[in-house]
Amino acid sequence: MSVQIEPQPGIMEIALYQGGQSHVDGVTNVVKLSSNENPFGPSEATLEAYRRAAYELHRYPSSDHAALREAIAEVHGLDPARIICGAGSDEVIAFLCQCYAGPGTEVIHTEHGFAMYRISALAAGATPVEVKERERVTDVDAILAAVTDATRLVFIANPNNPTGTMIGEAEVARLADALPPHVLLVLDGAYAEYVEGFDGGAALVDARENVVMTRTFSKLYGLGGLRIGWGYGPAAVIDVLNRVRGPFNLSSAALAAAEAAVRDRAYAERCREENARLRQWLAEALAGHGVPCDTSMANFILARFADADEAEACDAYLKSQGLIVRKVGGYNLPHCLRITVGDESSCRQVAHAIGRFKAGAA
Repeated sequence: MSVQIEPQPGIMEIALYQGGQSHVDGVTNVVKLSSNENPFGPSEATLEAYRRAAYELHRYPSSDHAALREAIAEVHGLDPARIICGAGSDEVIAFLCQCYAGPGTEVIHTEHGFAMYRISALAAGATPVEVKERERVTDVDAILAAVTDATRLVFIANPNNPTGTMIGEAEVARLADALPPHVLLVLDGAYAEYVEGFDGGAALVDARENVVMTRTFSKLYGLGGLRIGWGYGPAAVIDVLNRVRGPFNLSSAALAAAEAAVRDRAYAERCREENARLRQWLAEALAGHGVPCDTSMANFILARFADADEAEACDAYLKSQGLIVRKVGGYNLPHCLRITVGDESSCRQVAHAIGRFKAGAA
């Protein structure tokens, strides 16, 4: 008898996600600038909370994440009952697609948007719909033109990854207000903490019933290795998402570390300020070498080259120098390289190497 076990429709259309490279064969002491990690790591208070949690590893973690939700709510001025925590914001994105999309429905994302929007849509059996951006910036009118009766979710990252660009609150509000009542707008705020005075869309969530915000501890807080994210939305939406969330989706150590991290505001602010300073320096240094980039509001810049061949050659040269950045051809940007803003030494190394490449060293 022949076996005819088949996966659900859409699964085999998913290309395996490729994380940022972390090593180069034959090269030691590499500088990793490919995954938008905080080069300073987590705060000492966060590390101490994580160490203390080691003594309770035989206990199951909290299933309602109450202490972490209260901490997030206190720091950001939110309602803790409307917060959901996940294994990275990726899991919250997956919950949204699982609960609100499916066969016969559509999920909109922009052409240079985060890869997990398409992946999560396909995993739910929905059809991902890619919408053009305007010079690497989210185009609200293009999104609205793509909405159909089958649309259920619209994802935008603000600031966006991998472009680093963002749109203002008025544009986001215009999008939310123009969507039909059967569509949920999801604001991915993974990089929101890098924008001074920006709430990631929280005020828009509070003012409407069709907007959800997602956030992460993987970037500014330096906890990518623990996989902690959260979402904030209308009470009815959060209730739905919690019905599919596993009861112990976050470990005790992750919960303790995240709570300490979000409360350490002084450390977070220092990281944000240092990122802004080095981001500006790096962008100006590359511009001086003839490599432009859009104004980035995140912890990376998108360096633009003459064409895909030059970007590929520069990437190869950087690797030969022990510098790992991110090729973004999979994001429809084959002529670009995404470069994480590292510490000062890393920024100077990558700028110097790109200068040598442009001068013909390669």
